[in-house]
Amino acid sequence: GQLVASGGGWVQPGGSLRLSCAASGRTFSKYAMGWFRQAPGKEREFVTTISWPGGSTYYTDSVKGRFTISRDNAKNTVFLQMNSLKPEDTAVYYCAARRSIVGSTHIYEYDYWGQGTQVTVSS
Repeated sequence: GQLVASGGGWVQPGGSLRLSCAASGRTFSKYAMGWFRQAPGKEREFVTTISWPGGSTYYTDSVKGRFTISRDNAKNTVFLQMNSLKPEDTAVYYCAARRSIVGSTHIYEYDYWGQGTQVTVSS
């Protein structure tokens, strides 16, 4: 099974993007999901996570109030709605699945990773 991330692109500061992460080849039922990002020259960092089936979410401080994670379990898809984007949000965004119903902020606790989608915020 794999995760396929999409929806990235270029947007001006203050704009919005919606990322999607679709699972194929297997179901991610009873998996928590997460989004991470990696800016050029920096380590991959946690952005947000959502539990299974979706009642609990957690965000890193820098995106609280601007980003929203959600999931459509019937479609095996996770979304990241990003509003009020800032230049410092520029990064490759990765979705990941964790073999647990509880989400996590730790990269090493995720079992499957998508290929990443580039988000660029600039004027």
